[in-house]
Amino acid sequence: MEEKILTLHPQGKRGVNISRAKYETMKKTILEVLPKGGLRHHELTHAVESKLKGKFDGSIPWYMEGTKLDLEARGIVERVPGQKHDVYRVKR
Repeated sequence: MEEKILTLHPQGKRGVNISRAKYETMKKTILEVLPKGGLRHHELTHAVESKLKGKFDGSIPWYMEGTKLDLEARGIVERVPGQKHDVYRVKR
């Protein structure tokens, strides 16, 4: 049976149960593609999709969003409010 993980949400909302293997793949990819200066949401989604296209079973944007929110809740990734768009970056 596949091992699952219940993701966390930065605003305390209920997370989602997803495959631990898919979570770990997504977490590793998000942390690899986030540069020091950070990325806007659509840039992060595009970077993750480019890296995983054809190698990931499931909706890449859906899994990326759930994993990104979990990483925010755990203090690994932070959302930095911008003038027009928020930026996501690895928390120092």
